Amino acid sequence: MPLVTTKEMFKKSMEEGFAIGAFNVNNMEIIQAIMDAAAEAKSPVILQASSSAIKYARVNYLMKMVEAAIEEHPEVPVAIHLDHGPDFETAKMCIDAGFTSVMFDGSKYDFEKNIELTKQVVDYAHSKGVVVEAELGKLAGIEDDVNVDASDAMYTDPDEAEEFVRRTGCDSLAIAIGTSHGAYKFKGEAKLRFDILKEIKQRIPNTPIVLHGASTVIPKLVEMCNKYGGDIPGAKGVPDEILNEASKSGVSKINVDTDLRLAMTAGIRKVLVEEPNAFDPRKYLTPARDLIKQTVEHKMKDVFGSGNKI
Repeated sequence: MPLVTTKEMFKKSMEEGFAIGAFNVNNMEIIQAIMDAAAEAKSPVILQASSSAIKYARVNYLMKMVEAAIEEHPEVPVAIHLDHGPDFETAKMCIDAGFTSVMFDGSKYDFEKNIELTKQVVDYAHSKGVVVEAELGKLAGIEDDVNVDASDAMYTDPDEAEEFVRRTGCDSLAIAIGTSHGAYKFKGEAKLRFDILKEIKQRIPNTPIVLHGASTVIPKLVEMCNKYGGDIPGAKGVPDEILNEASKSGVSKINVDTDLRLAMTAGIRKVLVEEPNAFDPRKYLTPARDLIKQTVEHKMKDVFGSGNKI
C-alpha cells in the first residue's frame, strides 16, 4: 500500500468512534517500532516529523526509511505528516518531498494572521493533493520548537473554530482543551475540557479534531529512566482513560512524542547501567526499540481503539 492522506483514515475514525495515533519519528529504530506495532495491532498509523526532527534526520533519509517501512508492511495504511510546521517554506519543502499531510501551526499569531498564513499553506497543499492540519488555541509546554508559557495558554473558542475552518479550508483542526507539550503537563489532577470538545464537534461535525500534547508520560517508563540514573522528577501526563474517552468523543488524531522518548531512553539507560562494558549500539538500541513497540501497540489496542481497523 502506498502512502495515503489522512482523509480516509479520519472518515473511518469519525464514523466508528476511534482515534488514530500520530507518532513522532526521529530515526530508524523509532520508525521500525511504530510500524511493527501497527502491523501487529492491525491499525492505521500516522508517522510525523517536526521541523527539528527533519533537521536532525534530514528529509530524504526520513522519506527513504518510510518507504522501506511501507515495503515491509504493505498492509498498514500510513500517512507521513509534518508536525508543527512553523512557516510556509517548511510546509512546502515537506509537500515537495512527498509528505501526504502537513500541519501549519499559526497558534502564536492573532486570529486573522493565523487564518491568512494557514490559507496560504492550504492553497499550495491542496494543489498537490496534500491535506492540512491547522491549530487554534495555545497549548502550554515545551517540546522541540514549541515553547508556550502556561500563562499564555488558552482554550480554543468554538465560535472561532467554526469561522477558522470555513475561511481557511483546512482539513483537520488541532484544538486546545487542556493538554500540553512535554513531560510536565499537570501539577494537579489531569483534566480536559470535554465540554469544549463537544461544542466544537457540534459546530464543525465533518472536520477531524486533533489532540496535541497527549502523551501519558507513562509512570513505569519515568520510573525506569530514574532507576537507571535519570533525573525526571514530577513528570505527569494525560492518563489512558482520559485519552480513551477523547478517542470515543470525537477526537480523530492523538499525537504521541514524549512517551516514545521515554521508552527509548529507559531502554538505553537500563542496558548501559546493567552492562557497563556494552558499547555496541545494537545492544542497547534493540531493547529500546522493543519498548517503543510495546508502548505504541498498547496505545493502538487499549487506548485509541484503532486496533483491527485496517
